[in-house]
Amino acid sequence: MDARLLDILVCPVCKGPLELDKKAQELICRGDRLAFPIRDGIPIMWADQARKIEAL
Repeated sequence: MDARLLDILVCPVCKGPLELDKKAQELICRGDRLAFPIRDGIPIMWADQARKIEAL
């Protein structure tokens, strides 16, 4: 994922910062405990596509 794109992307739910999990290919919002998938290099930023994270 391009670092410039990561700098401008925010969580669509809370507008907070996102962290890249390269291994899982996900963007993580710690505030909402959501993980947004990255498919074929494209972040899927729909809340209904996000995975809930129990513990960080």
